Order: sequence, then C-alpha cells, then structure tokens
Amino acid sequence: MGNDRSGTGAETVSGSGYALLLAAGPAGKQRLMDAAAALPQLAAVPPAALLGTPGGASVVQLVDPADPQTVLTHLRTAAAHPGPVLVHLAGQLTLDAKQRLPHLALARTTPRTARYTALPWHWLAAELGRRPPGSTVVVADLVADETAWPPLRAAGPSGLAAGLTLYGTVAPAPPKRGAPPKRGAPPKRGAPPKRGMATPDYSRAFAGLLRGAAERPPLALLHQRAALEAGLGSGPELLLDGAGPDEAYPAPDAAPGPEAAGWAGQTGPAGAAGPVAVTPPRMPPGPPESFLPADPRPAPPSLRPPQPTHAPLPPPPRRAPVADPLAATHAAIFEAANSGRHSEAASMAAAWEQEALRTAGPRSDEAIHWLEVRADLSRIAGDPARACELWLAVADARLGNGEPVGHPEVEGAVDRAHHQWQFVQDRARASALAPPLMELRSRVPGRRPGALEAVRRRAELLRAPARTR
Repeated sequence: MGNDRSGTGAETVSGSGYALLLAAGPAGKQRLMDAAAALPQLAAVPPAALLGTPGGASVVQLVDPADPQTVLTHLRTAAAHPGPVLVHLAGQLTLDAKQRLPHLALARTTPRTARYTALPWHWLAAELGRRPPGSTVVVADLVADETAWPPLRAAGPSGLAAGLTLYGTVAPAPPKRGAPPKRGAPPKRGAPPKRGMATPDYSRAFAGLLRGAAERPPLALLHQRAALEAGLGSGPELLLDGAGPDEAYPAPDAAPGPEAAGWAGQTGPAGAAGPVAVTPPRMPPGPPESFLPADPRPAPPSLRPPQPTHAPLPPPPRRAPVADPLAATHAAIFEAANSGRHSEAASMAAAWEQEALRTAGPRSDEAIHWLEVRADLSRIAGDPARACELWLAVADARLGNGEPVGHPEVEGAVDRAHHQWQFVQDRARASALAPPLMELRSRVPGRRPGALEAVRRRAELLRAPARTR
C-alpha cells in the first residue's frame, strides 16, 4: 500500500485527503452493534492526522443511512477524490437470502430484504478498487450476524479483503443473554433472552491512538496497537491486517474458481455450511466476432443449484417461494436440460414462472429469476435468438425496477444478450434483435470498450444483401 510505509516511521502523504466515516445498522432488535458510538471520537481526530496528509482533509460522516444508493453515491464521491482516501465502516454484515453474498446492513435492512436494503460489499470493492494502488484504505469495525459469520470464519480475512487494503476487525454477533433461573425454579416461559449490543471498541482505540500521536504511525502498526488496546486477538474475532489477494472482488454473478476465497463452498468448523458453489452449464465456443464480455460469462447468480440429483421435481407452490427452497427444483430442471429433455425443462420453468407472475407480479424478483432460468435453458437448447430475447427482457425489467445501468446484474444481462445474439445465424431474426440490443447497449455499454460498435458493425452487415454464389 503506497500510503502505508513499512517500518516504524510516521506516515505522511502529499495532497489533501478525503475521509468517509460510515456508521450503519438496522433499526430495532436486528441491530447488533452501537455503530454510531464510533463516530464522535473519530470526528475529534484532526483530519490531517486521520488521513496522514499535511495538506488537510475533508471528513464526511454518514449515520444510519437507509438507502444503499445513497451510500453508493458517497462511495463514488470518495473514489473520485484525487488524493488519499480513508473509508471507515462501523456496523454489521449479513448475507442476502438469494445470492448469499456479504452486505453491510443499513437502517431498513431485515433478513428477508437485505438484497435490496443493504449495501453489497462488492459495491465497495468495485468503486474503491478502481483507484490508483496505494491511495485508499478501508478501516472496518464490524459484527457478522448468524448468516454471515460461518462462511466468513471459514474464509478468513481474505473473504472481505479482495481488491481492498483493509484493516480492522470482524466479530461474531454477541450472544443472547438472560438472567439464569433461580436454583430449583422451573425455567421461565415467555419472551426470549435479549441479545447484547456490541460496542465499537476497535474504532475507539484507533481514534484514541490518532488523537495522541503527533503524526499518524504506519497503518499496520496503528492497527496492531488498536487491536491490542481494544482487547482483540484472543477471541473468535477476525483481524483484518491490510493483507489480501490482489484480484478484484468477484461480481455477484461470477462463478467462484477453486482458489476463490470465502463466500462459496465453505463449511464452518461446526458443520455450518456456507453457499454451495457448482459448475454452471458449459457455454458454447467463443463468438464469431472479436467482442467478448470483459468478465467470463457464468450462469446467472440464481442458477447455482447443488450437483444434479435424481430427486423428483416438486410441484409449483401455492405461495411465492421463500428463501432458497428451490435447490432441488433447479437441479431437476437443469438435469433435464443437460440430458437433452429441453421441452420438459422449459415446461418446468414455465410453470414456476407463471406462479411467480401470479403471486408476485411481472416486475418482481421472483419473475425476473425465472426469466433468467428460461434464458439459460434456451442457451442450453441451442436457441441463441430466444436466449437473446429473454436476456433483453431481463435487462429491461431490471432497469425498469430502477437498478442502475452499472449494476453487475444489469450489465450481465446485456452482456449475455449480446453474446447470444452473435450466435444467431438466421439473418431475419438477428436483424430484428439488433435494434433493441443496440438501444440497450447505448445505455449499458459494459466494461469492455467497443461493445456498442460491435453491434452496429454486425447490424450493418445484416442489412447488406446476402452474397450468393
């Protein structure tokens, strides 16, 4: 890290800095940490000492935000700053119920709504990871709830540090507490025991050391001293020491490789299984043109069933599916598709899509999920035109729901539509798909330059008269 000089000397960097101090957590009984208690002492640190910048620094505090887009806006402001940047996070981690990816809980987050009301951790890594190496540090004082702690404990610090220079600590949720019954008395019935509230001891120690220092010490040394002063290191908590893999954090729909840290395919020491990683269905060979999406094109994030089994397909439920009851359903659908029983697989998916439309509506997450399933089934069946149409519908639905054009799932849908379109050999169908794909590509250019131009070039070729011999 360029800002963190190894050794024992003081650390200073040129230019003005920017600090974003974020304290967040859900309201009510879901809150596990008094995150806001971290800010008063951090705010009392002189900005130049907080950033190690003799030229001063701007400090922005964000307390209990409710909207992840608000936080994303502040992250982008920090990421655009030309000088050194420090982002301090105090709060709690959770996993969303669908993709099982880490999120920072915000004011309106509940276990069922985390995907929409919490800040995805990969947004943090994506925004700050674009900055010049060594110009950015993240300091975290976090608690992981019961969903996030087992996979994080199995992954270790690298499960969060990918793409970031990250210092701090992550601890499990405080245990529930209750007064023990008197000797000989039967246990009391009624209200469950209350859970204790964690305190941001690491943040307080971190701030106290900075207030007492003439110059900011190297971050590695500052971290060690703060952890020691906060009494950390001998318990179950994880210490984030600034080390981590250099690769970017995988996008939510990226299929983790065997070397990927953390959140997929991990099992905790107590047998608490994390999300299961599976190999998505094989993609067709490379497209005939030079365009390829910047990232490998895995199966959609929601299409990660366990390895196929021969369990019979359960009938569509009478109510909308609850969190992840569909592992056997996905396995049966994709077993049929990969065995060549494409009509059977399509009928299964269509039945579930109709149930989602009836119970949740056409723009619901459940309905979009089954659009993604049908798109991938069309790809497996060798119908790239239909797959392209469905991925265009997925992208349109997500944009219609207000997802930003840079959201990984929006980009992924457009990239997949583009990828499948290049396999459409029927000139009439390819020509008909070109205008809506071009319109979406103009709004969602993707991460690889030249994608829109590639669509235009092929569309022009399709409009030209076919050569005859």
